[in-house]
Amino acid sequence: MLAAAALLPVNATLGVVLAVLLAAAVTVAAVARLADLRGRGYARAIALAGLRAAVQLSAVAALIGWVVRAVPLLLAFLALMFSVAVRTAGRRITDNRTWWWVAVPIGAGVLPVVLVLLLTGLVPLKGVALIPVTGILIGGGLTATVLAGRRALDELHTRHGEVEAGLALGLLERDARLEIARPAASDALLPGLDQTRTVGLVTLPGAFVGMLLGGASPLLAGVVQLFVLVALLAVQAVAVAVVLELVARGLLYRSRTLG
Repeated sequence: MLAAAALLPVNATLGVVLAVLLAAAVTVAAVARLADLRGRGYARAIALAGLRAAVQLSAVAALIGWVVRAVPLLLAFLALMFSVAVRTAGRRITDNRTWWWVAVPIGAGVLPVVLVLLLTGLVPLKGVALIPVTGILIGGGLTATVLAGRRALDELHTRHGEVEAGLALGLLERDARLEIARPAASDALLPGLDQTRTVGLVTLPGAFVGMLLGGASPLLAGVVQLFVLVALLAVQAVAVAVVLELVARGLLYRSRTLG
């Protein structure tokens, strides 16, 4: 069995390679002028994201052993993870005060799954098990919420005239928005679906590789990875459905979308 340290040793070479890869990503984004709809370039965002990831992972690595010792600290850490996810997803979707509504789709997707895992004993109330599982689920809910929310609001803005036409035909405002936004928002499920469909054929996801490096059998690693993928599908389906409903009801919006 190949040890994790042998696969990716933590030394000066690793630091240099990481720096080169990050610099390459920033350079490509700058040369290709990759930017969002507002013209804000992604080169700076990539650089900051890489640096933040290094700092945050270093801090988590230093704190994780302390956090898992007591349930109150564990729950506080999970709450922090959720809060950061909500803030990140909300500000990606809108810049007004309605951003906090994204707590609903992320929570609606993640909380029931985590509760089922705890109540059935599949995941114990211990940080070593609960933090990584919950983190994966929150991350999946965040991604699906951002994609669905952005796509839905973009579609409503682009096809505002069709929404007005639906209202003229007698549709309720919620129903008219749903008809336009639903197909675009539903595309947020595609990354998770593609990952699940191609697992083992195109990629070997992190849970599977991590289990193998930790000494688990290939069968056990495969079962754990299957559980993660199916749980993520459930979380993301709920998150997309809820954020679509929030957008359709006008609770989550951009000013120009409702104007």
